[in-house]
Amino acid sequence: FIIAISKASGEAKTKQKTDRWIYILSGILLAISIIVLYMTHRSIPFMMDDLWYSTLLSEDTPIASFSDIVESQIWHYFNWGGRSMTHGILQLTLLLGEQTADLLNVAVTLLLAGAVCLVSDNRRLPAFWAVLGMMLGLNANWRMSMFWQAGAANYLYITLFILLFAHCYLRELPDEGSLFSGSDGQPSRKSLPWVTFWIIPLGLLTGWSNENMGPALWFLSLAVILLRWREKQRPKLWMILGNLFCLSGCAFCILAPGNFVRSAQSGEDQLGILWKIFLRSYGECKGALEYLFPVLLVLLFLCILHGPLLGRRNELLLICALLSWGAFFLSPHYPDRASFGTMMLCICVIISLAKKILSKNADLIWPLWGGAVFIWLRGMYFCAEHLAITWGWIR
Repeated sequence: FIIAISKASGEAKTKQKTDRWIYILSGILLAISIIVLYMTHRSIPFMMDDLWYSTLLSEDTPIASFSDIVESQIWHYFNWGGRSMTHGILQLTLLLGEQTADLLNVAVTLLLAGAVCLVSDNRRLPAFWAVLGMMLGLNANWRMSMFWQAGAANYLYITLFILLFAHCYLRELPDEGSLFSGSDGQPSRKSLPWVTFWIIPLGLLTGWSNENMGPALWFLSLAVILLRWREKQRPKLWMILGNLFCLSGCAFCILAPGNFVRSAQSGEDQLGILWKIFLRSYGECKGALEYLFPVLLVLLFLCILHGPLLGRRNELLLICALLSWGAFFLSPHYPDRASFGTMMLCICVIISLAKKILSKNADLIWPLWGGAVFIWLRGMYFCAEHLAITWGWIR
């Protein structure tokens, strides 16, 4: 008995020492990441769409006030596209100037990493740093989705609101069991303060975000409501309101008159139906086997380590990722940067599974942390290469 107690005490001390080193090293790498992020943002100027969205759009007059942004987005909605919320955010950041926009971009990047930790229920510092590394290291186009100002507004900023919306619903479900087997558990969480009021703008913003992510998150909110109903738990008023306003946002975004104007200029109408199906199938395959392949590879590895029962929240997130990827079959274009939202949903599952794996086998902490370091190094390489070229170190 005494030997067993001594052995348990020694293992506890070893675990504490390991955790301490993991926290210290993660903190150092996080500080390096923040510095590199800011330097990279400072090196990339406003360009391309940034220059156009810094005007009233319908004319070359620069925007000078919030009313100019409203006027621009009204014109944009009827003449070019329905992403009024994302491009409104873009114009706000452009109005603030480059230096302020760069600081905001770094802050939003950190907030997005924190939102992933909320959704995955893994709020440790190493997890936060690992998310930051994966956002860069597994990204199909890190420059255009995170550092280009128009891309940051469309993907970086809006994904933050999307994940916060998802967190509100996922926290209402216990993670035990599967979507198809049911669960007797009850979520032991306090209600979010004043959620009935602020879920309305959050749901509208989530639906009115991107054509692929909005409907996927609407499905998530509907699935949570139906799961609670199946288990004889009445859905709360805020859940219904959030779902309805998310659906309204999806309709505003997808059915905008400007989308039809823009589609008419794509030239796809000149192609036959079979050729359209082939090209869109090719785009879906390219999205899965090129844009999303790195994050899917990491996800598959952790699924093998963890086992088949991922938990109902992770299953819902994976279904949403599948829907957000498959939605591009309805679009004539699938740019690599548009895979950012799908990638972030997969990262949520990766971080959640890592926590579950370590709770069962703490000896895997160094191998998992080491794998995160390799992914982080890949992301830092992208930024370091860009900075070296910008500074003239690489010619």
